[in-house]
Amino acid sequence: MTIEELLKGEGKNIEFKRQLPEKSEKYIKTIIAFANTAGGKLIVGIDDVSRYVIGVEESSVFQIMDAIANAVADMCEPQIVPDISFQTINHKCIVIIEIYPGSNRPYYILSQGRDKGTYIRFAGTTRPADAFRIKELELQGSNLSYDEMICIGYEITGEAVQKLCGDIRKYMLEDAVTDEAKKVIKQVTLLHLENWGLVKRIEGKLLATNAFVLLTSDKFRFSRIQCARFKGTERVVFIDKREFTGPLYEQVEETYQFVLKHINLGAQIDGLVRKDIYELPVESIRESIVNAVTHRNYMENSCIQIAVFDDRVEITSPGMLYGDLSIETIKQGKSKIRNKGVAEVFNRMKIIEEWGTGISRIIAGCRDYHLPDPEFLEIGDSFRVNIFRKQESSQESSQESSQETVVENSYQDLNATQISMLHMMKEDEILRQQDIALALNLSLGAIKKNVLILKGKGFLERTGSTKKGRWIVH
Repeated sequence: MTIEELLKGEGKNIEFKRQLPEKSEKYIKTIIAFANTAGGKLIVGIDDVSRYVIGVEESSVFQIMDAIANAVADMCEPQIVPDISFQTINHKCIVIIEIYPGSNRPYYILSQGRDKGTYIRFAGTTRPADAFRIKELELQGSNLSYDEMICIGYEITGEAVQKLCGDIRKYMLEDAVTDEAKKVIKQVTLLHLENWGLVKRIEGKLLATNAFVLLTSDKFRFSRIQCARFKGTERVVFIDKREFTGPLYEQVEETYQFVLKHINLGAQIDGLVRKDIYELPVESIRESIVNAVTHRNYMENSCIQIAVFDDRVEITSPGMLYGDLSIETIKQGKSKIRNKGVAEVFNRMKIIEEWGTGISRIIAGCRDYHLPDPEFLEIGDSFRVNIFRKQESSQESSQESSQETVVENSYQDLNATQISMLHMMKEDEILRQQDIALALNLSLGAIKKNVLILKGKGFLERTGSTKKGRWIVH
């Protein structure tokens, strides 16, 4: 390692130790965490705060290396084989323990047992793995995915099979360009679903996998997408909010349309032809949504969230990068499939275009639009993509800011809920009060009460009948 690399400091894949701790467990936790995630390097002889190269006594280098090798062999289960070396920087010697991503996960401290002794890297720190994380590590070690597992107690219906088969074929036909290509696309049958691992026949009984459930129902509470358009650049005031459930491929389409609704649409003149064009590369938007749905961790008790701000579109999916992937490797085109059943069907439906090209196409789309490169982040146990919108000219921004100030000043006596309601009603004048309550996570009674307040203050009017009327926002 160069001195420049060292000065970057600690992170997900690197940790410093001023000296080798007397208690081996203190550094074995980190070695296990590296093996359970994307690998990494533990460096002895660098201060973890100042990043100053202190070094170790040259006469004790081999003794330190032997002690580390013995501790790893005695304390880790399954076996981990570290690459232990030393290097001289600024005339000082450091010891480098490199750990590669393991294939026999989960790795744990033998004396603590699997449930308490399994560790992972989490936002640049080493932490105990919870039960869900251990379960996913077990699946990785067995080369299985969560969506391949049988969904106990879920009944397969003919209607669900027929709809999924019909929808898969419909997507395939829509992707076919010529009539000849359409003719060779056959009916999708239950046998296809079996071959693709969506349903399994065990002792003559047909059983649904989690993938089949995800693609045909909304049984799993957190397998949904929460979408919001916020005012400004912070999660404070809602302009619009929706939650999409049901088959995953339908969620992709509905979410995509939600984002398009909330970004600007302009026109480009090419000769005599007028072409509508969005401010953001729609392929990058769609690919980001598809990636989130395909590669999220469905064992996590949280939903995918899509947030549209004035300056960016933010796509957040539950679960850190899968297996030994890192942000650097996914940019290079490396890909691993977390949900094999879902990915198989999405590939058949051409929702996934080519394996391993999603991230590079998201970046390329933004560059084609002369936008900043998208930002890829691991935030806690989630993965996020930020696609940045073009900033308006200072004059336009000043005019808009002035107009917004007038509007906000007129709303100064209203609370955040009432302002959000007005924004939503202005966006959709036939919006039902039940939908507003659901979007803002409030009771219907609370919405009705705020409607009366807004009417009384002259901000809101209702025209027409109860069922077919419209909102008028002043």
